[in-house]
Amino acid sequence: MSQTLSPDRVRADIAELLGCEPGEIAPDENLVDLGLDSMRIMVLVERWRAAGATTLEFPDLFELPELGHWQTLLAGEAA
Repeated sequence: MSQTLSPDRVRADIAELLGCEPGEIAPDENLVDLGLDSMRIMVLVERWRAAGATTLEFPDLFELPELGHWQTLLAGEAA
């Protein structure tokens, strides 16, 4: 979707909202189980749209709330 949304940026943005270190998030861990609620996901959607992922929608993230999936979706790369 966007060159500016590197896998590291996606991980860092998620970690910021979860209040943890980026390295603490495993690629296959369910982010909702870690505490990423729908409001925080919407914050990420808006942040990442502003960074160039203009077609990103909430269901794109909520369907499979895993770091690795989101990195692939947004940056086109695996975790």
